[in-house]
Amino acid sequence: MKSQEIFSTETASGWLPWGVCAPVLALIFIIVSDMATDPVLRRLVRLDAKGLPVDWWGFALFLLISSGSLLLILLLWVQRVEGRSLAAIGLTGAAKLRCFLQGHVIGMASIAGIVAMIWLAGGLGRAPSDPSTVLAGGWHTPGALAFMVVLLLCFALQASTEEIFFRGWLLSLLAKKWNLLLAVAFSSAVFALAHFNRGQHWLTTVSMVLYAVFCCAWVWRTRSLLGVMGWHTGWNWLLAVGFGLPVTGFDMDIPPLLVALKPLGPEWLNGGAQGPEGSVVCVAFLLAGTIFMCLKRVPMSNDSTGPINVSVQ
Repeated sequence: MKSQEIFSTETASGWLPWGVCAPVLALIFIIVSDMATDPVLRRLVRLDAKGLPVDWWGFALFLLISSGSLLLILLLWVQRVEGRSLAAIGLTGAAKLRCFLQGHVIGMASIAGIVAMIWLAGGLGRAPSDPSTVLAGGWHTPGALAFMVVLLLCFALQASTEEIFFRGWLLSLLAKKWNLLLAVAFSSAVFALAHFNRGQHWLTTVSMVLYAVFCCAWVWRTRSLLGVMGWHTGWNWLLAVGFGLPVTGFDMDIPPLLVALKPLGPEWLNGGAQGPEGSVVCVAFLLAGTIFMCLKRVPMSNDSTGPINVSVQ
């Protein structure tokens, strides 16, 4: 299988890493970003023993600082070292906002459907809650509503950064240097490693890999990051605020927007401490979605004449 350009055929004016170096470089970027932001987070945010925020606003700040740092490192690298535009890493296409919003709606529908299927299978049940604190019964609380909006914006940055980093840069670079299959395999492995939690169920690892493969398939079909950026944002946001369930192993402990749920039955069905993303239902959904993307041509195409114009000075 030959090398392939996913987004743009522009020639880099700087240095492109060798294929074998790209996954290692990606991990270095992540480590450097974490090391740079950890002292800042510990001063601004109350963290637990695992280094995770203990309150809502701390979590929002955690997303903003950690994601912003990684995105800045990547943009500096792409523009200053590789000498490429953002069109080369997927930030291009017509109707940018529409594609993002379409993906956002699909992402919310996807995770809502997964949660509903787990509930119907007996893996989730109603959790006891205080009606005065549940947002579904307290829409007139300005602070709670403001937090929902802030968290949506922070998840948009976090999810978009991950898509730009893992699919926009790493996937496209490996496809250019090697081939598409190896690019999907290695970029998905790095994604799963970056999200790995010690002691997690093996099904969770499979789910993380399939999550990345599904996103790769979406990007390959649409030749743009915008749709999958919206999908990732909608998925994370509704999972975080909608049901009171963990997001990738992190329990935000906030009043749910829709309904308070709790896990019932075996971990393989509901995902346990990992949340619905570690469920066999999620694995089945991602596998089916990947097959769909690979077999059916999605009616959205890349428009290389319309890159997002951002320059890091």
